[in-house]
Amino acid sequence: MFKIIYNMNAMAKLELEINKLFKKTGQTLAIAESCTGGLLSNLITDIPGSSRYFILGVTAYSNASKTSVLKIPCQAILKYGAVSAQVATLMAKSVKRLSKADFGIGITGIAGPTGGSKSKPVGTVFIAVDGVHKKICKRFYFEGRRLTIKKKSALLALELLKLCLPKN
Repeated sequence: MFKIIYNMNAMAKLELEINKLFKKTGQTLAIAESCTGGLLSNLITDIPGSSRYFILGVTAYSNASKTSVLKIPCQAILKYGAVSAQVATLMAKSVKRLSKADFGIGITGIAGPTGGSKSKPVGTVFIAVDGVHKKICKRFYFEGRRLTIKKKSALLALELLKLCLPKN
């Protein structure tokens, strides 16, 4: 697990970088969020011109919506838990497939203040990026209140996305 502290002011700069990279490459993005409740999609769409590359945002908060909308197998949720690398990876892959996007992001976690366990305490978040040539899934542990955990999750998702985007 990673313990990360980020400057929230870094978000705006990172959003602009992502916007510029997507506009330059002409590639597209879709996002499936759970614990962030649409915050990542909101950050992306706060930047003018994001409609050129952002084509779908799904907030699949319940397990039922993960299975019905994103077609995540019930067996995966039962076996690994909704908050797991496997489910985050399936969310990213599914939203990418549903939207026919070049990149998909899946985020699932426990923002608190309740819902944690010994093996997955409050602040546990899995973020997956399914890219054209690169796929990443990481587990993070964030401290703080619910909104802080959501903001840190969205920021880290942008950073992981940036790692998967072509640099040229």
